[in-house]
Amino acid sequence: MANKDQIKENTEVDIKNYVDDVLKTIDQDREKEIISRRFGLFDRKETLEQIGELLGITRERVRQLEKSIITKLRSKADRAELPNLEKFEAIILENLETTGQLSRVTKIALKLSKDATKIDQSRIAFLAELSTNLTVIDENDFIFLAVGNAKVFSDKSIKEGVTQVIKAITKIAEPAVIKKIATEAKISDSNQAEALASISKQLASLNGKWGLVKWPMVNPKNIRDKIYVILKENNRHMHFNEIADSIQKSDFKRKNVTTQAIHNELIKDKRFVLIGRGIYALREWGYKKGTVSDIISEVLRKEGKALHRDDIVKKVLESRYVKETTILLNLQGKEQFKRVAKATYELDESKLALAE
Repeated sequence: MANKDQIKENTEVDIKNYVDDVLKTIDQDREKEIISRRFGLFDRKETLEQIGELLGITRERVRQLEKSIITKLRSKADRAELPNLEKFEAIILENLETTGQLSRVTKIALKLSKDATKIDQSRIAFLAELSTNLTVIDENDFIFLAVGNAKVFSDKSIKEGVTQVIKAITKIAEPAVIKKIATEAKISDSNQAEALASISKQLASLNGKWGLVKWPMVNPKNIRDKIYVILKENNRHMHFNEIADSIQKSDFKRKNVTTQAIHNELIKDKRFVLIGRGIYALREWGYKKGTVSDIISEVLRKEGKALHRDDIVKKVLESRYVKETTILLNLQGKEQFKRVAKATYELDESKLALAE
């Protein structure tokens, strides 16, 4: 196996050279054509039907030939007869040491080249397929194309591990750090748990926490979701200007939004409640929509008796971020609030009905 100096040197080599060297060991042009097209080594991947139509053979015959070619190449790999494959393995295994021994091919490709393309990813997956020291997980509706260290992960253990992580997150029922998820999933190595989570299309992460991809807190899909995340993370009411600024400074993929757009979305979404001049909070925190006089009415109705103005102010400020003078002006200026003693008020429902 290549040493670390060789690894460092060869990570700069275009992976295409490794693929070309492997293809040169295939004698028949038709077999090279099948492998190149099936794995997308020079263009997009093609189906068995597409290749069969091109070569004038059946879909089943293409499948048989593909299987036979890969078997031959793996045999050559076992005998160390494929040029540069050991160097390739060393590069990939070195990368996997920092990613829990498992990684999406997209991430591996970006480490090998900043300008990595989908074809580069296909080439990496093809070479990994030939190695007995690497496990390849094909992409499907639930899992991303990934490569793992075969001494740590098999095809079966990867799929079972992803399922364990998803079940653990579902049971926790809220975004969580990977250490907590690993404990719930009974996975001793949290790095491996994170690696398993990262290849699942059903999971997402944000700000160091993992959750189901359908949860806005880890996968905000629009401006409203991003506002929700900001308020939830800060755990306090915020002015819309502050929310806009926080989004601009966040780790969101798309965060170039105007302050006016933020304000518009805050007004439209029922998850957010205006509790002061331009200040918003989450409805789930117990806040209700309404004017200051509405809140005073709610406070008096809930108490079912007259209250001193200081108690009214205190209770209103629990759900509204306004000046005390604003509350007092509403108490004194609205007919539905009847003064029954010095600085003491009760709700006059008959006047309230007229006011409405």
